[in-house]
Amino acid sequence: MAKQLKQYDGGRLQLFILYDRVNRYDSPKVRAAKSKASSEAQRRMNQKNALRAVEMRLAKNFPTAGSGRVYTLTYDDAHHPNDADPKVCRKKVIRDKDTFLKNLRRERAAAGLPAPKAAGCIEVLTSEHNRWHIHICIDATGDDDEMIRRSWRKGSDIEVRPLRVDKEKNHETLARYMTKEMRELQDRCCSPGAHVWFFTRNCAKVEVDTVVVPDDYSLSAPKNCEVIESFKCKTEFAEYEILKLRTNSQAFPRRPKAIRRRAGRR
Repeated sequence: MAKQLKQYDGGRLQLFILYDRVNRYDSPKVRAAKSKASSEAQRRMNQKNALRAVEMRLAKNFPTAGSGRVYTLTYDDAHHPNDADPKVCRKKVIRDKDTFLKNLRRERAAAGLPAPKAAGCIEVLTSEHNRWHIHICIDATGDDDEMIRRSWRKGSDIEVRPLRVDKEKNHETLARYMTKEMRELQDRCCSPGAHVWFFTRNCAKVEVDTVVVPDDYSLSAPKNCEVIESFKCKTEFAEYEILKLRTNSQAFPRRPKAIRRRAGRR
């Protein structure tokens, strides 16, 4: 008997999923119950997969409140996309976003600074005015605000707010906002399945690790961690757990050692 443990490493934000493995010696009834439990765990994850992926990657690259600032880049009347087809407008905004990041890279290189890490989304307000704008989180400190303003040449109205990582505002709330338009305006503004959010190439990706652990293994948060989400479901034959937590340091407990699989007899 053994369980499967899947860990999503988002730096200070960690996500664990623990569920029963199907054993070849299980009876059909037990096998069906375990498969249902693991499927239910995956179903709960699939419901939030896009949101979860963005949240974990934001946490990986912007772990603390001081590690980034959120900018809203808006257009003035002279540069605002006015095509009747929203998809055409979105393509123009994507080009303008790429040009902005290119300009910012040049500004930073001239000042001897590394290329910016950035993540954000393209959005159009669902009002009668339909004003396109870009929300973007950059690893800025505030000293480079003028560089950012010079790099955006489609308007002078730029809203700036610090990245928050607390109970009210955090990586999840920012990720929820970044994925909002995909849920609400998918058909109007972009092709089905297209991402409305973006990350620059130098943003680290979330690492996913899967190991087999003993049957009596259970999820528990260490003392230095804040539990954000904890869920456990148990039936007669199977169970699964989900644990999401945040810590103030990178000192997470070591991953449990995987069980060595015995070679089957021929």
